[in-house]
Amino acid sequence: MNDYDALVIGGGIGGIQTSIDLGDQGFKVLMIDKQVSIGGSMIQLSKVFPTLDCGSCITTPKMSAAFNHPNVTTWNLAEPTEFKKNDDRTFDVKILKKARYVDLSDCTGCKECELACPVIVNDLGYDVNMGPKKAIGVPFPTALPQKAALDIDACIFCGRCAIACPTEAIKFDQVDEIHDLKFGTVIIASGFLETPTIKEEYGGGKFTNVLTGKQMERLLAPTGPAGGVFRRSDGKNPWSIAFVQCAGSRDETIGVPYCSAICCMFAIKHAMLLSGAAPMADITIYNMDMRTYGKGHDEFLQEAKNMGINFVKGKIAKIEEDDDKNLTLHLETFDDWEPGFKKVEHDLVTLSLGLVPQWNPQSVIPVALNPDGFVHKIRPKTSPNLTTIPGVFTAGTAMEPKDIVDTIISGSAAAGKASQWLNGGLTEEFFIEELPVSLKVEHD
Repeated sequence: MNDYDALVIGGGIGGIQTSIDLGDQGFKVLMIDKQVSIGGSMIQLSKVFPTLDCGSCITTPKMSAAFNHPNVTTWNLAEPTEFKKNDDRTFDVKILKKARYVDLSDCTGCKECELACPVIVNDLGYDVNMGPKKAIGVPFPTALPQKAALDIDACIFCGRCAIACPTEAIKFDQVDEIHDLKFGTVIIASGFLETPTIKEEYGGGKFTNVLTGKQMERLLAPTGPAGGVFRRSDGKNPWSIAFVQCAGSRDETIGVPYCSAICCMFAIKHAMLLSGAAPMADITIYNMDMRTYGKGHDEFLQEAKNMGINFVKGKIAKIEEDDDKNLTLHLETFDDWEPGFKKVEHDLVTLSLGLVPQWNPQSVIPVALNPDGFVHKIRPKTSPNLTTIPGVFTAGTAMEPKDIVDTIISGSAAAGKASQWLNGGLTEEFFIEELPVSLKVEHD
């Protein structure tokens, strides 16, 4: 007997959709995520393109549906450490469940511990280093579980949180746990990170007023740390804002030669939101080309142009910072009417970084990866969720850069394939050879 029918690695929107679909079919699912809350990257978004719908309004019901599903069990602060494939189509997986230092059964989410805690640190998670947080507290307003978590590395062990807690839920003596479990299938939906390397030509992450896309997202979000857009150096409203496209992808020098698919639309969305948040600011998007391939995406681009957002075809070679933290961009333009090298000044710059895999499955699961680190798909056209290990599937941005719509679709597709596997089928599909494709046209 399996402990669970399916293990879903990743609690982002792709893993959530997979878990809901499998749970609706009656399968017992364990969804694990290494963060203190499920929701992944999507719960950080203020709006989603191209409709500009509220990101949290879409994500939170999905999170709740999975978290409260009778057939889905959710573990946070959990990750797989060992993996074994058995001959009977099952998998033995060892899962590390890290200590939260809060008893979930006792915690009521009242936030008394957070109010009592004297330690303030940068929120490197939800607010992407754009705002403060306490060493203990509920991660964010829509977090699931809506329970406190203690950052043990920041804690000074003053004991004020334990004194303030009305249910005595704070447990400084909690330890990490190892669970040996058996599953019928495994789905890798481990998500993405922004490209971790910021080029030295762009400040190497040291320039105060150079932000990443996710940091700009948090500034624009109603639930963000500041309630508006500002320059971090002096708190002033920016009058001139630039977006630098392909700052972390399509670039061999940082090991990300591929297009990350969503960066253009991400920047356009931010520019449109900024035109409302900072209506007097000039907004410019510097790009080699704009790739808006999805349904309604090109119309979104045209709407941005009609709003007065500037699109300059060119490549930023270098960004310099002066003593007042103002930024000078060294630019080569490709426009037919005015090509050449220029210098332009901006108050605030956002780098459109690329997408890279958040987790290397090969550290635990010996599944084949592409050279770019994403999970290799053995049948990319007809069954893109299949991996090189029969019974192990992939979904979302663990397989390649995707937008939200495609991530949700791939999550449902992974659930469908996993369901076939759990019902005893699909074995032959892993071993069917791909038909050769000939580009030569034969003529009589």
